[in-house]
Amino acid sequence: MKRVDLNCDLGESFGNYRIGMDEAVIPHISSANIACGWHGGDPMVLRHTMELAKQAGIGVGAHPGFPDLLGFGRRTIQITPQEAYSYTLYQLGALYGFARAAGLSVQHLKPHGALYNMAAKDLALSTAICQAIRDFDPHIILLALSGSKMLQAAQEVGILSACEVFADRAYNEDGSLVSRSLPGAVIHDTQECVRRVSQMVREGTVTAITGKTVPIRCDSICVHGDNESAVAFVKAIRERLNADGVEIVPLRRVVEG
Repeated sequence: MKRVDLNCDLGESFGNYRIGMDEAVIPHISSANIACGWHGGDPMVLRHTMELAKQAGIGVGAHPGFPDLLGFGRRTIQITPQEAYSYTLYQLGALYGFARAAGLSVQHLKPHGALYNMAAKDLALSTAICQAIRDFDPHIILLALSGSKMLQAAQEVGILSACEVFADRAYNEDGSLVSRSLPGAVIHDTQECVRRVSQMVREGTVTAITGKTVPIRCDSICVHGDNESAVAFVKAIRERLNADGVEIVPLRRVVEG
C-alpha cells in the first residue's frame, strides 16, 4: 500500500489574534508544522499546539520563518547564509524545548513562507538551513518543495529529506508555487483540491496554472492552516486517499518505511 503524509501549518496564532482552526484540523492530519514564534505563534500557543499534537499521536516539526509578524513571514527579507543558519537553529531550539517537555521528538523541519520559497531556489540558503538541522540533530527530516534546491542541499549535507506538495496552491511550470499576489494562486474549492491531490499522489504529476502537466514527487501533502477551507480540505483529502488505497501516516514512516 502506498503511504503518504498529510501535514498542516499550525500554531500560528499570536496573543489575542487567532489564525487557523488547529483543534478541528489536527484529528485529520498525520504531521504538524508548528510555528516557532517569529512569523506566528508564541510560547503559550506553541505549548498548546504541542499538547494537541501529542494527544492526536501525530508527528511534530519545526516551522521556522522570518521575524515578520506583521507580514506573517510572507514578505521577502534578504539574509545571508550565516543568518539563515542562526535563524533556523534559534527557532528549532525553541520548538525543541516544548517538544521535550511534552515527551515528543522533533520529526521534521519545514521552512515557512518567504524563507521556504527563497530556499527552494537558492542553494546557499538551503545549505545553511540543512547545516543547522544537521548540527542540531541529523535525524530530523527536511520537508521541502518537490524538485527544489532544498532537496539537493539536504543530500549534499547528509540529512534526510522528503518531498512536499501543496493541496491548496497553484504551481508554475518549473514546479515552483505561483505567487500569492497573482489571481488563482490559492485554491479554495474542495473538489478541485481533492482532484489535484489524487493526481499528485497517484500519477506523480500536477497541472500547472498554464495547463501544462509537470512531474512532481509526493511524500507529504500540505494544507495551509490559515486557509478558511482547511478543515474541509483535510477531511476530503483523507477520505479520497483512503478510497484510492493510500495510507496516511506520519512523515517518519514515509521516509524510513
